This record gives sequence, structure tokens and C-alpha cells, in this order.
Amino acid sequence: MRIILDAMGGDHAPEAMVQGALDAVAEFGVELTLVGRGPELLEILKQKGVQTLPKGLEISHAPDVVDMHANPTMVLKEHPESSMVLGLKLLHDGEGDAFVSAGNTGALLTGATLACKRIRGIRRAAMGPVIPNRHGGTVLIDAGANVDCTPEYLLQFGYMGSFYASRMLGKQNPRVGLLSNGTEDTKGGALRLETYALLRRAHEAGRLNFAGNVEARDVFDGQVDVIVADGFSGNVLLKSIEGTAGYLMKELKGVFKKNLLTKLGALCVMGGLKELKTLMDYRESGGTVLLGISKPVIKAHGSSDARAIRSAIRQAMEAVDSGLVDAIAANIDAMHVDAPGKES
Repeated sequence: MRIILDAMGGDHAPEAMVQGALDAVAEFGVELTLVGRGPELLEILKQKGVQTLPKGLEISHAPDVVDMHANPTMVLKEHPESSMVLGLKLLHDGEGDAFVSAGNTGALLTGATLACKRIRGIRRAAMGPVIPNRHGGTVLIDAGANVDCTPEYLLQFGYMGSFYASRMLGKQNPRVGLLSNGTEDTKGGALRLETYALLRRAHEAGRLNFAGNVEARDVFDGQVDVIVADGFSGNVLLKSIEGTAGYLMKELKGVFKKNLLTKLGALCVMGGLKELKTLMDYRESGGTVLLGISKPVIKAHGSSDARAIRSAIRQAMEAVDSGLVDAIAANIDAMHVDAPGKES
């Protein structure tokens, strides 16, 4: 298996990408292609005491970089020699099994759609991060790729999220919920009411395990394994969770540092606190799979350090091994039985 890594994308590129790649090669035995400015990558390797490329690690030179301010719709035209675009082309040409980037999210989504194409019949690719909870995690789809959605988009998100939960998280018959402002089937605007009807129809036909509407507060209870949302609502939910988690961890740290007694209390629960911190740490989860693309593409967090990149590479390997793309492609016909229409 070979993973292609955008070595120039992200806040801490290329140093973090190089170290993450070295760690992944050593720990997982995976083959890796670093795509980026060759001389710069070689210099970083030398600074780390690596004079000869480890077995399985290759460098593919790319002179340009897609920065965070690049126009996503023009990325292929304006940055054809960038690490992101050339890496996606390598993936398309079969020079690797998956692609990982911590670069510009919009550019990656557009580039993956144009260079690698969507799975035939999928209307829109979507972002499906996993939100940790007491039952092992819930897939949130979409989390920001598609602000404006149709009921059919959301129906397909439900299917893709279900396949992800099954193949990647080991969920049996994943429960799919629709994000709304109440659990009653009459809640929500026109988009959610129409989507609810499509998901219910798929459930009655035995193609999806639809559990009905869910509210944002239900995420951590693990009542469902997949939460379907339009990209705007999903992104607001995701960012709210990230902000709240960060705030609570800081406040908790302050509480335990108040006095000697609280410091002693902290020592007593240190093991549990570390487990909680690991659970909420994006560096452990890796990144977000772009569901609906014809080959595995993983978006790592923009501020990824070496550990996060190593985790994203592990996630890419799992996505390849899971057969996720093939599972989605094999069920396209079922998705269109529920919502017929022409491919866009």
C-alpha cells in the first residue's frame, strides 16, 4: 500500500509532514510519497539526521503550493504544479492508494472532485468527521463541504455515512439520524421535512436504519451512529463542539490548579483526565475522509503536527483496507431508487 502525502499543506508544513511521514513508515511499514519542494524536503530530512531515504519513502517534486487563501474553484488552473494538485493526479493515475493533505479544505475538495472525480452517481462529495462519544463515535456528514443542499444530497449523505460507520467504525446496522431542532417528525424546515420522508422511505425498504430526527445535544449520548446534516448546520455543530471542548478542558485545568487540595485531587484522577484528553484530541483521530470521491482522500486538520499527520496516514490506510469506496459505488442504484434524478 502506498499513501501520497501533501508535504506543503498545513500550518506546520513541511516539517510536521516530514516527521509524520517518517513516524508512519517506521510504525506502520507503509510506503509513502511526499509531494512537495524536493530540495526543501531533503534539507529537512538531513536536519533530522536522515541522509538516505528510508525504504518505502519517496519524494515527488512539486514547485508550487496551494495556500489557505487560494480560490478553490481555480486551484487546478492556477496551481497545476502544486503539491496538492500533483498529489491528486498521482492518486488518479494509480501511483498511490490514498491521498492525505492538511491544506486548503475548499481547494482539496474541488481538486479531488475534478482530478479524481466523484463516484459515478454521487451528487456531491461530503466531509464525514467522527465525533467521539461513549459508544465509540458518530459520523457527522456533511460537516462543511456543501452549504446549500437538496434532499437527495442529504439522502446520499445518509448512505455514505452508514457505509463509513459500518466499514471504518465496525458498527453493525448503523443507526442514522437527521439533525433537526426537535425529535418530532414535524420539526424543521422544508429541506428537513423532505429529507425525513426520503430517509424514512429508505428505512421502510430495508436499505437504511433510520432512527428519526436528533438534536445537537444528543451527539454525545451516541443515540445514533450517523448524523445527517447540510454543510452549514454540520459545520456549526462541529465548531461548537470543538470550541466547547477546548473551553472546558482549559477551565478544568484551572480548577485543579486552584490550591494544594485540588492539585492532590488532580493526581487522583490523572489517568481518567488523560484518557478524556486523548478522546477529544484531533491528533489521535487523524482527519476527515472526503466521502463520495472515487479514491480515498483524507483532509487532515490545518494545524496538524507530526502526530496528527501520522494518525491521518493511519486513517488513510484503514480507508483503503475497508473497501469503503467500493461499498458506496456498489450501492448507487439503491440510493437513486429513493430519489430518482439525473446525475449532476
